[in-house]
Amino acid sequence: MNMDGNKIIDWVNMPLLHIGGTAITLGGIGTAILIIILSLLFSKFIQRLVYRQLSKKEQLSKSVIYAFNRIINYVFIILGVIIASESMGLKLSSLTLIFGFLGVGIGFGLQNLTSNFISGIILLVERPIGVGDYVTVDERTAEVVSINLRSTTVRTFDNVTIILPNTKFIEGEIINWTVGDPKIRIHCPVGVAYGSDEKKVREVLIAIARQNPKVLEQPGPDVRFLEFGDSSLNFDLLVWTANPENQKTLRSEMNFAIAAAFREHGLAIPFPQLDMHLQLTPAVEKLLVHRVEEGKASKKPQ
Repeated sequence: MNMDGNKIIDWVNMPLLHIGGTAITLGGIGTAILIIILSLLFSKFIQRLVYRQLSKKEQLSKSVIYAFNRIINYVFIILGVIIASESMGLKLSSLTLIFGFLGVGIGFGLQNLTSNFISGIILLVERPIGVGDYVTVDERTAEVVSINLRSTTVRTFDNVTIILPNTKFIEGEIINWTVGDPKIRIHCPVGVAYGSDEKKVREVLIAIARQNPKVLEQPGPDVRFLEFGDSSLNFDLLVWTANPENQKTLRSEMNFAIAAAFREHGLAIPFPQLDMHLQLTPAVEKLLVHRVEEGKASKKPQ
């Protein structure tokens, strides 16, 4: 080997810094980077292979397959980092100092990052939510698009993408409309004027529900007589649907149909009514009578 080759080898093996007595060289860093890249590529290959195999099993949902792939990716990242560290000569005992500094950093400002990372692992393993689920968070209903290490991405029905920390789904109250049995019941309250035929109201509401293809036949629709309101007899039309993501659309369709059917059958939806009773004191009543008499006197012909 010539002198130039020896110089290159010496330059590659020249220590850049020392960690726990271990020399870190440029060649070791290059090898570590190559190992991490290869582990990521191999992870992608395994994920595609797992996806193809699991997609053939009808009993597994897309959210389960997604969780498998994310866990595989994290495992290969961790293995890649460990092997890369070993290739640079760093033993686990040599990394104690680094982990000590990281522990101090976590104590002073990375608590949220750590908790979100652990929450992400819990979401993938326990699967209270999954990709494709429809959830309600902070009174916003959206579809889960992805679950990442630190955050979860959801998309609302208005096509607005929201990035939420993973702890939101572990510590907060979340409604998952899709998990388990996706079938849900929708309430469509309506009031009719006093004096209306209650049986006719029920028949009209049941007929409206059965005409909508989004409403399930089993369980069938039902009508509840809720109360005698201040201005109306209040009913509640209950219908079931298998598509919770369409609940607002279905409720709107039902309201349009109820308004049209009530007009057709002469059923009135009353305006709010309020009866006011005024009780006057003797002094105020005397003053009013006096003003009325003055008004009558002024209208008499002179």
